[in-house]
Amino acid sequence: MNMGFLIDTFFVALSGVPVALLVTVVAMAIAVPIGFFLALTRINEIPILNGFTKVYVSFVRGTPIIIQIFVLYSIIPLILAGIFEKYNIDFPIYEVNPLWYAFIIFSFNTAAILVEVFRSALKTVSAGQLEAAHVVGLTTAQAYRRIIIPQMLVSAMPNLCNATINLIKATSLGYAISLQEITLKAKVEANVGYNYLEAYIDIFIVYLILCITVEYLFKVAEKRLSRYKAPVTA
Repeated sequence: MNMGFLIDTFFVALSGVPVALLVTVVAMAIAVPIGFFLALTRINEIPILNGFTKVYVSFVRGTPIIIQIFVLYSIIPLILAGIFEKYNIDFPIYEVNPLWYAFIIFSFNTAAILVEVFRSALKTVSAGQLEAAHVVGLTTAQAYRRIIIPQMLVSAMPNLCNATINLIKATSLGYAISLQEITLKAKVEANVGYNYLEAYIDIFIVYLILCITVEYLFKVAEKRLSRYKAPVTA
């Protein structure tokens, strides 16, 4: 075990944390509204959209994320290249920073996961609360924002925490598209002297620290949201 390499590469791996967090934050920011909207289409059984959501969720849940990365990373440039060629748009599509593809790919995956998270959480809120909100003059949007969503988040928070942690860990697969994140940076360092064991230990430690920190932050948020928890009636 090369302890000097282990220590030095730890800080190299640590330098990839901003990219991993950026992908996580952007992917969640995109996936949350999409997942919530599609969850509503499932609950309200909106024609066509409900069927599309079922297929979409089944596809994501039934295929490995690494395959989704390879497929989307191959398809997206081809589709965009075809569109740009059709409309004579001069744009170097094959020179786009992999970070942009990471945003799309991980948003695509996470949104499907959040559909089921939000759908199950919304079912914990009594339908009568929406009706009561309408009675007192609130619009549907106001009722969701002030009453339903805060209560829903109480139930959704543990699963949201799991989804976020899984997303952070999934960013380690960004090396497959040359994303300069934690795993790729550590592996590049290991290539010189074949110190892969030390590199993998560093990757393990960095992700462990990240996930523990995120879990703690979600626990704090869950505690604050507990005031919206509906009282249990006998």
